[in-house]
Amino acid sequence: MTGQEERTARAALTRVGEPGDEAMNRWIDRYGAVETLRALCSGPPLPGASPARWAGLRQRARGLAPEADLAAVAELGGRFVCPGDAEWPSQLDDLGDGRPVGLWVRGRASLRLWALRSVALVGARACTDYGSHVAAALGSSLAVRGWTVVSGAAYGVDAAAHNGSLAVEGTTVGVLACGVDVAYPPGNRALIRRIGEQGLLVAELPPGDHPTRSRFVLRNRVIAALTRGTVVVEAELRSGSLVTARRAISLGRVTMGVPGPVTSGLSAGVHQLLRGEGLVVTDAAEIIELVGSIGELAPERRGPILPRDLLTPEAARVLEGLPAGGGFDTAAAARAAALTEDRALARLRELRSLGFVEHDGGRWRPARYTNQHPNR
Repeated sequence: MTGQEERTARAALTRVGEPGDEAMNRWIDRYGAVETLRALCSGPPLPGASPARWAGLRQRARGLAPEADLAAVAELGGRFVCPGDAEWPSQLDDLGDGRPVGLWVRGRASLRLWALRSVALVGARACTDYGSHVAAALGSSLAVRGWTVVSGAAYGVDAAAHNGSLAVEGTTVGVLACGVDVAYPPGNRALIRRIGEQGLLVAELPPGDHPTRSRFVLRNRVIAALTRGTVVVEAELRSGSLVTARRAISLGRVTMGVPGPVTSGLSAGVHQLLRGEGLVVTDAAEIIELVGSIGELAPERRGPILPRDLLTPEAARVLEGLPAGGGFDTAAAARAAALTEDRALARLRELRSLGFVEHDGGRWRPARYTNQHPNR
């Protein structure tokens, strides 16, 4: 368990460095968060920082009030989770020097427990109706099977995935590129509030901080590392969702994609992913088969079995030999099927009893539609 002084120092450092600051993590590993913060506030430059960068960090380190940030997140029903805490998801350590200094978490559940069975659903913000439908369906189907849906609370696929899980009272985690008290994008304010009430909101940035373009990209690495697999629903060739997918691949996570129309630019990025290391999935069962435990298999897919499929080879040959527009006598049917007449007659009678053929005026012909088995 992280000591209070160390926790407070880490909270302060989330205001100094950007998410994924590898030098910051190396300093913390070597000197500890308390000494790193002390150096940034009043000490000499630490190894690995240029004078210009150190001056920039020192500028950010002025006027820190980590106690106020910790109090602010506590008022929201949240907390600050550090590496070494019981709630810390250890899979985030796979990020190495790029792991979070700590995570601001809003919500009642345990992030570590929810992350144990979690899947990231990501995709285009300006998604199609198809993408929105698929994301919502996957979100709800995964949730009812006991899996946590993780996404970025953005417009489009993210929102649909979260809403799908919430609709069935499932578990969902929104990983933000801003503070957990900031509703971004503003149009998803109600959704983000609901995730904070029924699920979990997670951020590397302290309360009140706002997103930037680079923070969105850096946020994606947390989504990839936190989950057991990442599914891309829709994505253009240049897409933040593909950044998440590539990061998941580099971390050894299962990376999946949902195919779309080949004419859709919003599926071009997914198809490119599927041509590489991505795996095709079309429903929750297939996702769980890839990321779940041994034995969690998707049902085998097969087409319907028709009565004609159950015919013996001889009966099938006799039926196939009958002309569609006319009829054969028994001798002609036997020749067409390469059978003796008595065997051909036995098969023809069998086919008549099953509704496949009819006998009229000494000739055998395929049964008319009204007399034919409906599933022929």
